Amino acid sequence: MRKLKLQMQLSLDGYAAGPNGELDWMTWNFDDQLKEHLNELTDPVDTILLGRKLAEGFIPTWEARKSEPAGEDRAFVDKMNDTHKIVFSRTLKNADWKNTIVTNGNLADEINLLKKNKGGDMIMYGGNDFAANVINENLVDEYNLYIHPVAIGNGLAPFSGKKDLELLQSKVFPCGIVWVQYKSKS
Repeated sequence: MRKLKLQMQLSLDGYAAGPNGELDWMTWNFDDQLKEHLNELTDPVDTILLGRKLAEGFIPTWEARKSEPAGEDRAFVDKMNDTHKIVFSRTLKNADWKNTIVTNGNLADEINLLKKNKGGDMIMYGGNDFAANVINENLVDEYNLYIHPVAIGNGLAPFSGKKDLELLQSKVFPCGIVWVQYKSKS
């Protein structure tokens, strides 16, 4: 069965975004060690899952970097563009983006079906609402949380209730970001 990995940036106090979706608190000066780590995390991935809100910024941003990678690792830019993407939406019916389909079905049913299909790992990037819904449905097999060295005091949190997790590994990067990898205990 395929594994669903969540990759998400969080503030030290557990927020994925400010109260109005602000991301200005994130550390974007990823060092070479962190970039290498992200490549290793995405190597076995052949499908990216996104919510509509994040997809509308994520996909065009990576498409633009294809022609001008602006310091990005070319292989990683290609991976983000060439990997099959599935956008979960209640409103969007189809996508004009390359390698992308839209699904409007039941979130749990769709992801469980994807897990049963043959293929490599799947990775999902939150958008807070999308991530919170997937977390609440207990669909995440591996949590890859990147804790930024900043507390924002208020915002959008992907965890809305108690979730028992088991620490698999962690690492501190020179840029100050701490990666923690967990799996659900249940």
